Formats: sequence, C-alpha cells, structure tokens
Amino acid sequence: MICRFCKTKLQHVFLDLVNAPASNSFLTKEQLNEPEIFYPLKAFTCHNCFLVQVDEYKKSNDIFNNEYAYFSSYSRSWLEHARQYTDQMIERFVFNSHSQVIEVASNDGYLLQYFMQKNIPVLGIEPTKNTAEVAVKKGINTITEFFGVRLAEMLSAKGLKADLLLGNNVLAHVPDIVDFVAGMKNLLAPNGVITMEFPHLVKLVENHQFDTIYHEHFSYLSFYAVTKIFESVGLKMFDVEELPTHGGSLRIYAKHKEDDTKKVLPNIFALKNKEAAAGINDLQYYEAFQNKAERIKLDLLDFLITQKQLVDR
Repeated sequence: MICRFCKTKLQHVFLDLVNAPASNSFLTKEQLNEPEIFYPLKAFTCHNCFLVQVDEYKKSNDIFNNEYAYFSSYSRSWLEHARQYTDQMIERFVFNSHSQVIEVASNDGYLLQYFMQKNIPVLGIEPTKNTAEVAVKKGINTITEFFGVRLAEMLSAKGLKADLLLGNNVLAHVPDIVDFVAGMKNLLAPNGVITMEFPHLVKLVENHQFDTIYHEHFSYLSFYAVTKIFESVGLKMFDVEELPTHGGSLRIYAKHKEDDTKKVLPNIFALKNKEAAAGINDLQYYEAFQNKAERIKLDLLDFLITQKQLVDR
C-alpha cells in the first residue's frame, strides 16, 4: 500500500486487527446460516507525512450505498450539536439569505435544516440515496453523488460557490482524500469558509480507542496531517477547536491561502505545539499502539473469564 496523500510506500503498522466484517453490513435472517465476509483490518502510519490509514479493502461505493444504515437525525444530541453549530456560524460569519451553504455528506438533512429555517440557501451533497431522500422530503436540495474535483468543477461551472462549505465526520471516510480536499478548494467562494469535523487521532491514541478503527474510516487524522493535505491544494487553516464529540474531535476552519480577510488565530499554533509535545511527528508515538491495544484485549479477556468462573460456582 502507498500513502493516499504523499504516495510514500507504507511500511509501519499502526494497528493490526487481523480482520473483521465491514461496518454496518447487517445480515438478513436468510444470511445467518451463510458464511460472513471478513476483510483485512490493518492500519499503517506513513513515516513521511504521519497520516494513519487503512487500505480500501471494501470499496467506498459498496459501503456508502443505497442501503446505508446510519441516519444522523436518529441522535438527539447530534441534532443539538448541529443546531448550535448553525447559530455559531451565522453569528460569527454573518451568513444571510444572500449566502450559500453547502454540506458534503449531508446525510438526511440533520444540519442543513437549521440553516434553511433561517432562510439561508442550502445544498446537500450525499452519495447514499436512502438518506438523501429523507433530506429532499424536508425541502433540502440534495445531489446524490460522491464529492470530488469532478463534481466541484461541474457545480462551479454553473456559477455555484460556497460561502460556507462544511463536512462533519466525512474527511476520514474518503479513500481519495486529496481529490476530496481539492474539490473543496474549487467550490469555495473567494472569501468563503470551510469547516470540517473529524475524530482526533491524538484522542484515539491517548484513550486507546482502537474500536474506532474500521473499514468505513480510511484515514485517522491529526491536525498536523490534515494541515499538510489542505496546504497541498492551496487552503490555509485559520482556526481550530477541540470538541468532545465522538471521543474527542477537531473542528477546523480553512480559507483560500490568498484570502487575507481572516486572521490566523493563536489556536492554530497552540494545537500544533500540543501535538508536537505528544509526539505526533515521531514514529515511536505510533509504533507503541499495537502493544497497548493487545494489553487491553488480554485484560478484558481475563476479566470475562474471571466473571464466568464466579457465575459457574
């Protein structure tokens, strides 16, 4: 496997979980007596750019299909997170009825509905047809396609540009992350804002969240690696927030590097220093994770055996 960002040949294993069924691939009653398909599940660390990643063992169009199981609106706490985000963005950047908000991986319209309630024009881009249909029923214009440079160029050619271009928990889900980010560069208005939320690799390592490694997540992202990817296509970070969602996430704010209307805030430098102090740019930081995960698994097994022995007495 080669790194999906810098094309370096990957040699260093971050975590080898051997194999597992694809996430959200629920079996029907008829399939219960049939063999279940398992896929390799091994994450690598790129020693050049420090992007942690798994190969595309199961193709993204097979994972994000018309029977996708996850509907964002099922979670009331996530809906409240989306509502608060909407209010924050409107207050900070003064979006109004003349603005254009575009969400990539808009799912069932869980977030765009709040901008729409404020009479702000919205567009959703969502590859899973069953979730997109729910958004359309809410009155949210939705394009049912995977996002990248091709779609961004098509929309730009029609004169569409995003004043706010957002994506929550999608950046880790795209196998061609460079094409995805380059598409955002293409679709962003000259003074527009990009926000992305994704689980923070540092929290994954600190809290031993190896259960969050699965086939649907192609990349595991540090601020360091994401900054490099965005810079490679001409986008610049100007703010970042640490969030409690999904075990510890980042919300990044990006702009065109030519845009001088937004000052780069101290949060950027503070998080870079925090990651560097943790060891994010040192291969040893990643190589110790396999042993940590194995110890936890063995401790859990010992606990379960002990509990069973107590019950059997």
